[in-house]
Amino acid sequence: MCGIVGYVGPRQSQAVLISGLSRLEYRGYDSAGIAVIDGGGALGMRKRAGKLKVLRDDLAAHPLADGTTGIGHTRWATHGGPTDGNAHPHLADDDKLAVIHNGIIENFSELKDELLADGFTFRSETDTEVAAVLLGREYRRAGDLEEAFRAVVSRLEGAFTLLAMHEDQPGLVVGARRNSPLVIGLGEGENFLGSDVAAFVEHTRNALAIGQDQIVAITPGAVTVTDFSGNPVEVEPFEVTWDASAAEKGGWSSFMAKEISEEPEAVANTLRGRVRDGEVVIPELDGLDELFAGVSRIIVIACGTAAYAGQVGKYAIEQWTRIPVDVELAHEFRYRDPVIGPDTLVVSISQSGETMDTLMAVKYAREHGAKTLSVCNTQGATIPRESDAIVYTHAGPEVAVASTKAFVAQITALYLMALHIGRVRGAISAADAADHVRELEAVPGKIAQILEREQAHIEQFAGWMADTRSVLFLGRHVGFPIALEGALKLKELAYIHAEGFAAGELKHGPIALIEPGQPVFVVVPSPRKSSEMHKKVISSIEEIRARGARVIAIAEEGDAAVLPKADEVLRIPLAGPFFEPLLAVVPLHIFAMGLATAKGLDVDQPRNLAKSVTVE
Repeated sequence: MCGIVGYVGPRQSQAVLISGLSRLEYRGYDSAGIAVIDGGGALGMRKRAGKLKVLRDDLAAHPLADGTTGIGHTRWATHGGPTDGNAHPHLADDDKLAVIHNGIIENFSELKDELLADGFTFRSETDTEVAAVLLGREYRRAGDLEEAFRAVVSRLEGAFTLLAMHEDQPGLVVGARRNSPLVIGLGEGENFLGSDVAAFVEHTRNALAIGQDQIVAITPGAVTVTDFSGNPVEVEPFEVTWDASAAEKGGWSSFMAKEISEEPEAVANTLRGRVRDGEVVIPELDGLDELFAGVSRIIVIACGTAAYAGQVGKYAIEQWTRIPVDVELAHEFRYRDPVIGPDTLVVSISQSGETMDTLMAVKYAREHGAKTLSVCNTQGATIPRESDAIVYTHAGPEVAVASTKAFVAQITALYLMALHIGRVRGAISAADAADHVRELEAVPGKIAQILEREQAHIEQFAGWMADTRSVLFLGRHVGFPIALEGALKLKELAYIHAEGFAAGELKHGPIALIEPGQPVFVVVPSPRKSSEMHKKVISSIEEIRARGARVIAIAEEGDAAVLPKADEVLRIPLAGPFFEPLLAVVPLHIFAMGLATAKGLDVDQPRNLAKSVTVE
């Protein structure tokens, strides 16, 4: 949630800020604003509720004097509604100081009472303005923005990324972070700050990741990073591996359509460099054999789509490593006082690497002695840096709020991790591992086949179902989390009731929902390698058809038994049981997008949702 951009350098900052904010729109927001120190040294600010276009139009109608120092923000409302007054930036110190903020300041109420007692007034309902006014008071005392920043951030509780600039110190932007993302972009004679690298990747691919409780100051020619006490700290440089064009639509109707088309590439890129002669070797995990050998339990923590990827991964991890696996929602994990210790491996999954629930669960796990491993798609993100080990997916930037290509990349990364740990522990034979590697390497081509053969058909019948009010999804074994993912995508994109069930649970309650015409997607396991489950799923189809359901089956090529039982059959190529989920999910992604599109909805930015949930 929330997008943050900061800039100092020779360019006119308004263009840099607006361009950066447009690349951060995927994060979710309901207002936008910028502040600029102009060529005469005066600070100007403009902010508006609504989408970035509203701010653009306002700036076009009422131009703001430009300059080479600026900060910009897209806000997701927490304290106070989405109004012009509550939008960021917030001003203080006689409107000479501008502050933007991502996160929640938990002790803002006490601080506000203190400031009110001191005679200060407020123009908004936000916790951010409290930080701005507090910073303004400290600046008057210290006369230096960095020193004032250090005094203020030490008093704030909660999660925050703060950026500030003062017209008395043009050419300087100062930022701080605690439990909220902030990265630095390094240019030639210019420097950038952003919520993530998308904010500045069109200008530079050289970046620095700053750590927890650190302050950064950027000028056109220098970057300094200190801890909250003012001590210099080492920062980790990295190169962004994709360019700005990767985060553009490139002629597609939506980012989601583009990203679904990139699912084969996302799997292929996640495999690249990690398979040698039929054996999985993950360079990021070199030197950790002793850790994996000592693990007696694995807990996968994630939220939303990432949690469903974890549920798919659980089946393979247990099979190939012989280690028991639990999958837990990150926001529930630390609140139930889980039993963990040095022999527990906690695997977190987060596309952004900034999901606050997951980040806090990772910290909890480390504090209680567990080892932590992160599966993440975003370089320089917080969760990987808080973990003992990291397996990056290489899906490339995912801009649409509802995840598609990141999901298949996460499953792929979990499978690679499982094969790597299984080899280290001697839990899987070289021949079996090689068979699984061959299956994985074939997945990108098979997904491409589905897109080529089935997409137009799926989008067509999705259009016919535009007035549907409820859809159910059934699956067994690895097909169950795919049913959950299909239901979630439909809820996110089409705003209709959708539920996923384990097919075996049908007769234990959910069958009461079946009535004539009820659409039900069924993920059908292979009759070749899962014949017993296949028979049971066919029986479930018989039960719901007998009650008038409309059945849409996702079944492998050549499965003749399903043909007379289903109203629609969406074919996927032949694959082993563990690899079917990577194929079966693709039609569900297409269907959710197609139905939402037929309803005229925004598939890239669904209502009320944000790409990166950075508050608890």
